[in-house]
Amino acid sequence: MDLEHLKKILESLRNGRITVETAMDRLKGLPFEDIDFAKIDSHRSIRTGFSEVIYCPGKTLDQIRKIVERSVQNRHNILATRAEREIFETIREVTDDCEYHETARIVVINPRPLPPVGNIAVVCAGTADIPVGEEAAVTAEILGNRVRRFYDVGVAGLHRLFSVREELFKARVAVVVAGMEGALASVIGGLVSCPVIGVPTSVGYGASFGGLAAMLTMLNSCASGVSVVNIDNGFGAGYQASLINRMGPPDPGA
Repeated sequence: MDLEHLKKILESLRNGRITVETAMDRLKGLPFEDIDFAKIDSHRSIRTGFSEVIYCPGKTLDQIRKIVERSVQNRHNILATRAEREIFETIREVTDDCEYHETARIVVINPRPLPPVGNIAVVCAGTADIPVGEEAAVTAEILGNRVRRFYDVGVAGLHRLFSVREELFKARVAVVVAGMEGALASVIGGLVSCPVIGVPTSVGYGASFGGLAAMLTMLNSCASGVSVVNIDNGFGAGYQASLINRMGPPDPGA
């Protein structure tokens, strides 16, 4: 961060030369922090409302440690995604103020609960899809959304899905996680009135091609209102569901 630049903005604001809105616009353009192997976007929360997320695969433990050390100051609800327990233990060496969601493989650094709003349904076709579903659910919860989980309600036994349909009808957004042929997103898209975000998973036998079959099924959904994120991208689905859900008014009774 250029401290002189920041100082000039604050002085201009104090002296009345610029408005609060102008100051916020300028703060959005402040530079990142360069730590050689990474450029930490410390002002992303000002632009987007949420801190930069640490994607852990491909990074060494030392790199993750250094990124966390530079990120924890005055920032809350920082997510480290696809984090195995070894990564959690490394982060905990930097700060005790963190929590680990093992199934979702997410570490939340400086967690501060937000009042939940709306109603996001996270629906998984099978038990094997739950890790991706949990990644979506935990992401949405940390972003301040009310989340309801409906697991193992795939098309192989539609009576299981129909038993929770009244709850699904209350959702503002439905995140539908399915592998194999990925048909569940279309089925739910034909039932509910809210947007549906399909998450294809890499669960399935050989001809599922690591989730490609499920993704193509969801992309070709004949039900309107179904959008699709990438294979196994629970984080992306949870984030997108939050953006949609939080556009509406608070609904404490959802």
